[in-house]
Amino acid sequence: MAVVRSSYPASHAPPQREVRLAPRATPLYGAAGGFAMIATGLFIAYGAVGGSRAATAGAAAPRPQTDLGAATAMLSKTVDVRIGEATVSKTWAELGVEVDAEEAKRPTGAFALRLNAERALAALRELKGRHDRSATNAFLDLESRAIVEDRAGQGVDLWGSLPRLEAAARAGAAAVELALVQVPATTTKASLGIDDISHVLGTFTTKFSVADRERNFNLKLAASKLNGFVMQPGVEFSFNGTVGERSEKEGYKVAHVITAGEMVDGLAGGTCQISTTLFGASFFAGLNIVKTTAHSRPSVYTPLGFDATVVWPNTDLKLSNPYDFPVAIHYRVAGGEATVEILGRQRPWDKVVFERKVEESDPYPTEERLDEALPLGVTSLDQAGFDGYTLTRFRRFYKGGKQKKVEKWQVIYKPVTEYIRRGTNPDPNAKAPRVKEPHGPTAPKSDTYTMSQ
Repeated sequence: MAVVRSSYPASHAPPQREVRLAPRATPLYGAAGGFAMIATGLFIAYGAVGGSRAATAGAAAPRPQTDLGAATAMLSKTVDVRIGEATVSKTWAELGVEVDAEEAKRPTGAFALRLNAERALAALRELKGRHDRSATNAFLDLESRAIVEDRAGQGVDLWGSLPRLEAAARAGAAAVELALVQVPATTTKASLGIDDISHVLGTFTTKFSVADRERNFNLKLAASKLNGFVMQPGVEFSFNGTVGERSEKEGYKVAHVITAGEMVDGLAGGTCQISTTLFGASFFAGLNIVKTTAHSRPSVYTPLGFDATVVWPNTDLKLSNPYDFPVAIHYRVAGGEATVEILGRQRPWDKVVFERKVEESDPYPTEERLDEALPLGVTSLDQAGFDGYTLTRFRRFYKGGKQKKVEKWQVIYKPVTEYIRRGTNPDPNAKAPRVKEPHGPTAPKSDTYTMSQ
């Protein structure tokens, strides 16, 4: 038994291990030893003849040389270093292998080589820097509607590779495989909670003005909380619970909001457009509408009766997934449009229809506000009025050209008061107000309205 000797630093040397090499000559004593030596000589002679015949036949491979010249020649030979799926060619010298002059004096049956641990570690670190691979987490590619699977990473095990290098060099191997450590992904495909996002069950788009920077910021911030959210079968979804508090601390800005039927500036203005757009996509996707509340006045970005307001923390949009498969929310806010897609497997419905029917209308009132800064008798419109409506909202599901089920809700909008500002300043030099552009919803053109997907 021969022990492989390496020049590992004392502080980092791995425990020595015995490697079985070709048996060395062992002195024999006594008569038994003598007879054994005679028998060995006869066997060697016979082997020489047989070896000669075998070499002629090309069946036997020559054993490694153990002399100093053969070991030195080995240092310039190249070896294929296998690092996972990659292969790199290096000479043994480049890998930190050197001649063991002491061992070359003894016929061990292996190349008289040893490893210079310092040089070998430097070579391995260089390979590690090039071929270590970080783990890739699984994720939802919502734009492509595909799921990217996770992939484990790998790292070269420096100390685990040292004995492999030395053993391969001493054996004159043509290739050596480095020891690797597998690095698992922190997010796997299984942990995403969904296995198919290739189909659009429902989608809806609303428009906004790109000039209102604060409101646009709020739109994108709220949408970012929803993008990629996976809704499991039978689990109730809460807009407030998912998006969270809309506060200055969370980064929201002051923008236009509807309060008590009047358009004013308020914190997190625009969030209701995000909830309304999600409501529209969920409506056509066939998700259960668990809880929804109409605005106190209709919104300009969605048809009458097709909105869902939210106010932290009590006024909420709640949905649930009726299917036996998960669905994912894909939200995009850009270029003056907010778009939601509900992604998953193919929905069971050929068509889903939104239908609105006006049951009653209620004329709006008008209020006058006196303003001492305005010239006497001059008026300006602070807010346009809008009639109140009582609607019935239907959702109809079709399969094979036939209506399979229908749902309906009552939606009520209270009249929006018209506010007129009247000046009381008798000073002839008082400035007239700038005329405001009318901004508000338009009255429905008919008692019924439909759209479908």
